[in-house]
Amino acid sequence: MKKIGLVGGISWTSTEDYYRYINKGVNEKLGGLNFAECIIYSLNFGEIQERSWEGSYELLLNASKKLEKIGVDAIVLCANTAHLFADKIQKEINSPIIHIVKETANSISQQGLTKVGLLGTIFTMEQNFYREKLEEKGITVLVPELQQTRDLIQHIVKEELGKGIVKKESKDIFLSIANTMIKKGAEGIILGCTEIPLLINQEDFMVPVFNTTKIHSQAIVEFAVS
Repeated sequence: MKKIGLVGGISWTSTEDYYRYINKGVNEKLGGLNFAECIIYSLNFGEIQERSWEGSYELLLNASKKLEKIGVDAIVLCANTAHLFADKIQKEINSPIIHIVKETANSISQQGLTKVGLLGTIFTMEQNFYREKLEEKGITVLVPELQQTRDLIQHIVKEELGKGIVKKESKDIFLSIANTMIKKGAEGIILGCTEIPLLINQEDFMVPVFNTTKIHSQAIVEFAVS
């Protein structure tokens, strides 16, 4: 089995999901008492917030290099927003990064969709690093149009979901935002932040929902047992 290095803690709530999905996935593949061989480097999310995501490259690179030095076979950045630096980090390490956006794009393409709505952090929704990987697959990306809506999503992700707090009123807000994008032509919804599945999931929608944490974890399992 290949050894996986997880850069986690961004936030700990979603890293917990990664650990569960990966171990369950490996066991489903191999049976018995087989589980994932993995090492988690859990960052202090408070330090990430102090620096802002844009200022956190060195923290993510350092964690990736330390995991590589231990001898992992692949690196996983356990957050969508962390992939802001995935290509840059890949140039500095030899171990492959299993890329969450590439895996999500593949999953969307397999269902034949060409237009999706994206929910995520401010960085994920507003910057090009996420959109470009999807557009390379011929996928058009919709995000909430109003700045105040994107700011509200950021607040809920950072101040509630990142702390493991789930509120019904916040779920209602996310459902309303997602349904607005569906009315504007989105054929599916990307949960483009690893905390968002704490709030909404496939059961809440008639269109396909892409849980990036699960999609990423499935790709990690396939790599681990290959």
